[in-house]
Amino acid sequence: MFEALKDWFYAVFVDQFDAWIILGFVAQFLFMMRFMVQWIASERVGRSIVPVAFWFFSVGGGALLFVYALQRQDPVFIAGQGLGLLIYFRNLWLIFKEKKREGLEAAPPPKS
Repeated sequence: MFEALKDWFYAVFVDQFDAWIILGFVAQFLFMMRFMVQWIASERVGRSIVPVAFWFFSVGGGALLFVYALQRQDPVFIAGQGLGLLIYFRNLWLIFKEKKREGLEAAPPPKS
């Protein structure tokens, strides 16, 4: 039993190790960091919030995971990350649109 488990770990984590696996781990780390950013920001204000950095980590990690999924030819992973990227970019677009609107409202009126 122990030998079979050891062989499995070796096959999965050693035999397959290449640059794509490194990319996959970097992507997963970026994707995980979005939760750390969200958790820390929420703890600081004492309520649940989603800071802009959450969406940037989502785009970075999601894009790299999408590339990784394409290379691995995993249709479930490709569809999941592809849809996620659309959502992350849409959220960033909405945030920047709101910030632009707020900036225009706060600007003093032009002199005539």
